[in-house]
Amino acid sequence: MISITPFTLRYQQQVIDLIVSIQAKEYGVSITANDQPNLKDINNYYQKNAGNFWIALEGDEVVGTIALVDIGNQQGALRKMFVKQEYRRGKPLLIGQQLIDTLLETSQMHQIVEIFLGTVPNYYAAHRFYEKNGFERISESDLPNNFQIMGVDKYFYKKVVGSVL
Repeated sequence: MISITPFTLRYQQQVIDLIVSIQAKEYGVSITANDQPNLKDINNYYQKNAGNFWIALEGDEVVGTIALVDIGNQQGALRKMFVKQEYRRGKPLLIGQQLIDTLLETSQMHQIVEIFLGTVPNYYAAHRFYEKNGFERISESDLPNNFQIMGVDKYFYKKVVGSVL
């Protein structure tokens, strides 16, 4: 049984280990935990305003993550979407879908109308997943000024989830 729940400090090391392992070992992205200080300060970086950081748990094990950063102007940035490799397949689980559905529902609840994300070119399955969920590829020049571009990100996406109030 998988549960999606907001991050708590109890899971900090598991979150760091999961994300860095997928980035570095699985995809060969040259990045460490020290390159991502926000992973050591999730409460203050992600869990403020309309933002949050969720974890997918099987029992007490972190098997997935996703974050929403409130970047102002009714806009959000999707960050840190990762699912442990052995949990990516299989329709009964659909962990990635559960995570993104949680983020989208929360976005709408907090009147976020646009969500942006950046990703690396070799995350092919992630690109297909985002596109299946209504994200459209955009150029870097189409990103809002308040979107923080990560050095490794070369592909960018946008999804409209609501209308401006």
